[in-house]
Amino acid sequence: MSFHEEEYPVRFTCVPVHETMFTQGEIEELFSLINQPVDPSSPGSGSQGSNRAVYSTRERKIRRMQSNRESARRSRWRKKRHVENLTNDLNRLRMENRELKNQLGLTMQYNLILSTENERLRLESMSLLATLLDLYRTLETIISQ
Repeated sequence: MSFHEEEYPVRFTCVPVHETMFTQGEIEELFSLINQPVDPSSPGSGSQGSNRAVYSTRERKIRRMQSNRESARRSRWRKKRHVENLTNDLNRLRMENRELKNQLGLTMQYNLILSTENERLRLESMSLLATLLDLYRTLETIISQ
């Protein structure tokens, strides 16, 4: 009989403190699986292989839980970065919108000034044209006498 067989089952007398986020009940359940008395009459209990299989299943569950926690942490970080990027884009677009509104206001003022000037010039042109017509008529009258 070797050292690792049923004569020397693994016994833990104190629960180690880990930063695994397990509850006290989960830790106690893990140790109860490891510390179960070995029944030599049950099939497959004569070796530590059965304890290893149970431990491997629990270990896989623990690793999966840790992996899920890390994945969730990365997901939260990506979401936070995404929200920060969206906030930055929002602020940039608001500033750009404000600048465009200012430019639009200036352009509309300039348009009003030009429209007023254009109207003044159009009226002046009509007045000059009327004066020119009067001069042609006066000239025609002088020539025809």
